[in-house]
Amino acid sequence: MSTAFYSHPDCRGHDMGPGHPECPQRLDAIEDHLLATGLDIALQRPDVPLARHQDLMLAHTEGYLLELDEFLRQAVETGEHRALDPDTTVCPATRQAMLRAAGAAVAATDAVIDGTYANAFCAIRPPGHHATRSEAMGFCFYNNVAIAARHALDVRGLKRVAVVDFDVHHGNGTEDIVAGDDRILMVSFFQDQLYPFSGGVPLGDNMLNLPIPAYTRGGEIRELIEANWIPRLDAFKPEMIFISAGFDAHREDELGQLGLVEADYAWITQRLVDVAERHGGGRIVSCLEGGYTLSALARSVAAHLRVLAGV
Repeated sequence: MSTAFYSHPDCRGHDMGPGHPECPQRLDAIEDHLLATGLDIALQRPDVPLARHQDLMLAHTEGYLLELDEFLRQAVETGEHRALDPDTTVCPATRQAMLRAAGAAVAATDAVIDGTYANAFCAIRPPGHHATRSEAMGFCFYNNVAIAARHALDVRGLKRVAVVDFDVHHGNGTEDIVAGDDRILMVSFFQDQLYPFSGGVPLGDNMLNLPIPAYTRGGEIRELIEANWIPRLDAFKPEMIFISAGFDAHREDELGQLGLVEADYAWITQRLVDVAERHGGGRIVSCLEGGYTLSALARSVAAHLRVLAGV
């Protein structure tokens, strides 16, 4: 079986304005690097559907979805950008991008569970891991990974799944949605005392959070993962792993101050592949979150994909 690469032109339509770090060029940089390195030929490219309302309801409240739809409708009517908060803005094309991103995560989940692909990476935007059950924030609107994880459990009938988040920022939205759900184990690391300034005290017993001091290098983070994540994941025995794959902990990324490099992302990915093979038939769905220095992002995604694809 092969690795699937889910992406769609609609995900480029979402634009939060000149100079915003979460920009359409992020996906262009990834695509260009895959072509330049030849890695593109190792990946399958399935169609990406739009998420359905029942998919979104797996992670979000009805009231939130209705309010967000109205906000997006007004952006379409006026043809203008509208700000939800100082960092998070919508434009007329945002809703389509959001639905493609969540749709990719759900479709990838189905395809991996069905055995069509060994694993999948979703090169999607907007990202999702700051979106809580009832609030958009931190560049995020729908929580793509939480929707996919709940789909695997509630729709496809899996018993246990893990969510792994290695973005430089704490995945507060995912934690808000899955805390207390003993079918889900969430493990993460993130830079301590960085936006959204949360995660020091987990919201549930099904959380393992590792706040990391600024300027920590990859070797120390690998030791923490080996000592903390891996035993907890092995004890939980997830039938599938979902990754919130943020690459902004790279030492070149300007939105954080951690010191990972491509080799660290490859090592983390391999350790997760090993866990997935031991307990879940190798099933992994990974979704793009952060990563804002374009060259570092593209190289890190490629390192991640090489391990997933075994090339």
